[in-house]
Amino acid sequence: MKQQKNQRVKSSDVELQETVVKIKRVAKVVKGGRRFSFSALVVVGDKKGAVGFGLGKANEVTDAISKGVDDAKKNLVKVPITRKGTVPHESFTKYGAAKVLLRPAAPGTGVLAGGAMRSVLEAAGITDVIGKSLGSSNPHNVIKATLKALQETRDAVAVAKQRGVNLEKVFNG
Repeated sequence: MKQQKNQRVKSSDVELQETVVKIKRVAKVVKGGRRFSFSALVVVGDKKGAVGFGLGKANEVTDAISKGVDDAKKNLVKVPITRKGTVPHESFTKYGAAKVLLRPAAPGTGVLAGGAMRSVLEAAGITDVIGKSLGSSNPHNVIKATLKALQETRDAVAVAKQRGVNLEKVFNG
């Protein structure tokens, strides 16, 4: 079965909303004492299916966040969303020790997911989904697993195109 290529999105084409997932303070011990620097994990998305994440490191928090946003804009990908605002089908993915389960939900359910997974799903524009993060709670790996799960889902148009049949045949079997 052929894998679908990641559809990259140019950040200049879309209006992006940014969310800071995690800010970490790192101390380096030097002769004069401790020197602090910061790393920021940021998720950006246009709420229409384009989402990306980035990591920024700097001596100031604001600089780290802006570097993270710039990095996230370079790594935008397009993910499929149904007309009802949910994922097309159930998906289970692993990245490292982080395991992610995404299930479609009925309209009005909302985003039932926590932590890093919630910020990715909301930035992508998914309004109704049930998400469960299993295994590691490391935000870096949870974000990567969530994006991997979203990229592996296929909408009905992509399935019809791959099978070489029309859209009605996909649903009527």
